[in-house]
Amino acid sequence: MARILAIDYGQKRVGLAVTDNLQIIATALDTVHSKDVIKYISEYIERETVELFVVGFPKDLQNNDTDATKYVEAFIKQLGKAFPDISVVKIDERYTSKIAFRAMIDGGLKKSDRRDKSMIDKISAVIILQSYLEQKQNEKNRI
Repeated sequence: MARILAIDYGQKRVGLAVTDNLQIIATALDTVHSKDVIKYISEYIERETVELFVVGFPKDLQNNDTDATKYVEAFIKQLGKAFPDISVVKIDERYTSKIAFRAMIDGGLKKSDRRDKSMIDKISAVIILQSYLEQKQNEKNRI
């Protein structure tokens, strides 16, 4: 089975997470500058088989677009052009940064380590991917 790659896209940094080959466990992969993300993903795909991109999609509490939505939509178009054979799924990313920050506190990270925004981006990508995996499992259980 191929991996699933999750992307928490931001204008400055992009958090990346990936599943194992069995698509059971979500693991933080890296944080890269947004201008380098397509190149990074391309190099990753040369080493590993990826069957799906899961992209965190920003919406506000009323389910309306946010300021960041247009940037993520533009990135999804870039992703589709660069990797036309790999499907893209959008996942609601509301609260992922807050959940990631809480996970860092609960995990015992020092205050100085919690200030590292790249760490929050990676953990947010893991949360997005884990959310997708749980949705997929719940759908399977309903059948």
